[in-house]
Amino acid sequence: MATFGSACLILAFAVSLFGIGASLMGAQRGRADWIASGRRAVFALAGLATAAFVVLESMFLTDDFSNEVVVSHSSTTTPFFYKAAAAWSSQEGSLLLWLFLLSVWSSLVLVLVRRRLRDVTPYATAVLLGLGAFFAGLLVFLEHPFSTLPAAPSEGIGLSPLLRHPSMMIHPPMLYSGYTLFTIPFAFAIGALIVRRVDAEWIRSTRRFALAAWIFLGVGIILGARWSYAELGWGGYWAWDPVENASLMPWLVGTAFIHSVMIQEKRGMLKVWNVSLILGTGILCLLGTFLVRSGILQSIHAFGASTLGVPFITLIALLIFGSIALVVSRRDSLRSEHRLDSLWSREAIFLMNNIVLVGLCVVVWWGTFFPLISEAITGDPASVGPPWFDKYVVPLTILLVLLSGIAPLIAWRRSTLANARRNLLWPAVTAVVAFVALLLLGVGERPWALLMFVVGAFVLAAVAQEFWRGTVARRAMSGESPPRALLQLVRRNRRRYGGYIVHAGIAVLFIGVAASSAFQDAVDARLQVGQSAKVGEYTVTYQKPFADLVIARGDLERIDIGAVMRVEKDGKYVTTMRPSRGFYPSRAFVAFGPVGRFFEGEATSEVGLQAGRLRDVWVAMTPDINTLEPVIKEGNKVFTDAADELPPEMAGAALAQALRGITQRYVADPPPATFRMHVSPLVSWVWIGALLVLLGGITAAWPGGPDLATRKVKAGYAARVAQDLGRA
Repeated sequence: MATFGSACLILAFAVSLFGIGASLMGAQRGRADWIASGRRAVFALAGLATAAFVVLESMFLTDDFSNEVVVSHSSTTTPFFYKAAAAWSSQEGSLLLWLFLLSVWSSLVLVLVRRRLRDVTPYATAVLLGLGAFFAGLLVFLEHPFSTLPAAPSEGIGLSPLLRHPSMMIHPPMLYSGYTLFTIPFAFAIGALIVRRVDAEWIRSTRRFALAAWIFLGVGIILGARWSYAELGWGGYWAWDPVENASLMPWLVGTAFIHSVMIQEKRGMLKVWNVSLILGTGILCLLGTFLVRSGILQSIHAFGASTLGVPFITLIALLIFGSIALVVSRRDSLRSEHRLDSLWSREAIFLMNNIVLVGLCVVVWWGTFFPLISEAITGDPASVGPPWFDKYVVPLTILLVLLSGIAPLIAWRRSTLANARRNLLWPAVTAVVAFVALLLLGVGERPWALLMFVVGAFVLAAVAQEFWRGTVARRAMSGESPPRALLQLVRRNRRRYGGYIVHAGIAVLFIGVAASSAFQDAVDARLQVGQSAKVGEYTVTYQKPFADLVIARGDLERIDIGAVMRVEKDGKYVTTMRPSRGFYPSRAFVAFGPVGRFFEGEATSEVGLQAGRLRDVWVAMTPDINTLEPVIKEGNKVFTDAADELPPEMAGAALAQALRGITQRYVADPPPATFRMHVSPLVSWVWIGALLVLLGGITAAWPGGPDLATRKVKAGYAARVAQDLGRA
């Protein structure tokens, strides 16, 4: 199987190179047969990449330890669910997943545009195949997913404990889908620039790919935030980690592109800006891929140092300079057909929205790369933390949310004072009422949070007003019931009302972020059994410890040591939590000993979480296992001395009994444990807002069709035409 997988990758690399040449030659010489060959090369690449990916997945699922990557990232004790995800936990597997997704989306777009953009498509095909050749080349020459070992071991190292979370199955594929989908409009933008076809046709042909990329990347980002909140044990969902930031940057610029292209479609404006945005988004997607794999920045999400830095930097530099050269050389063709008529127009608001989004991306980029910049200038790799990001990101985000509420209420080209007053009155009144109510509730102590709540109320009122007016107008014309009128309203104009839902979701999401960040109560306490700690309005009591040996397929997978915590509010019982720490065995037998290695490997936190509509109560535990060191040392000595005397079966049973005795000793005489406890308001609304954004994005991207009235008109017209033809 390994030989077949390697052959698929070699053929994929060769097919990509052939397809590049065929597409470019066909475009230059006007040869339709060569262009068709280039298109078929993309389909062949998709088939070969799919075959290679299936082979790698099957090797993981069948515990094929002749494969070096499988040995490094899986084991017989790894649950089947995580074996399937372990393929992309590796450097090699993640690159193969990138190639597989890129080839699938490339094939799909070529099928959908086969009768359009005939002059642009060959160049776009060459760009997509160029990216395919790059990733296939990495897998053939630098990273080898099908490397075999001279002798297959009986057991693998296993998947990192931190990756044993359900999000591992979804989070990376979502991010990679977002990255690879953004390469589609990126490639067609390059093709359009090359042939100087800079109208909006390439935008219309790839719009749904851009929307799908934006949705997938957004889902990947929010899944990562949820994973961090529930698994890592530090109490938050966004830490401004370099790899987190790497996925956020293309999402921000891609959001600007999705908004800005509407101006080009309607008014023929901002052509330079739009093409620059999508080129920047595509390059940022590759930059995000590079950051995860290069090891140049410290991150818990990165794969570590590798040999991929030089190829990625070379590719990114080539794309940056090539994009700049293309835009500059086509500046005459990219001139706007119209100018901005008024600063009080939807075009102007969209442009301000774009500037804020790009400004946020610049801030995130600077903070992310500041360690490298600092080291290059001063020799000291200084870094910036969350307070630095918050200083700049918070005001820009508030302005962004405000603009998202104003934009739907302002007319295209020019808005009159009377129109603005009519559209802005009730949202403004809602914002003022919210401001006064929040001041009375004492929220004024956190001015940035107060401002976000007020702006969020304005946006929600603006979106509600637009839905109300549209539904009333629809009912007046059709006589439909309110629910049906609302449904048909959205169905007729999915793009517009899907965008409104997205804006409402963004407002809800950032209200949740502001509340959970500004009004969080946090306590770190070292508690003995029976002791309590006060966190916000809640009292958390350490009732008793527990310890479990978790067995998987006959082997010890980990040792869980945790605590039973009683949560009360005003003396009344709320819930019982069981936070724990999972200790996975190390393979360093010599360094830690046959017993000690079970407590010295990687460890994960399983948090206690009581989520609610208004606030979350969150508890993480770190047990003090130092008190177990004397008995662990004694166990190491006993089992080391008896290693040659006991048969393997008896040694395994005795070791299990010894570990069970150690954990029982911890439960019988528990030392104090360290707890981190948070009470965070409105965290659930972060996830609810994200779901609204997802719903709005899907609504906007979903293919639309005419409503019943439109179909009746078309049917009547067709009948009359047929009748006239019959008379003739």
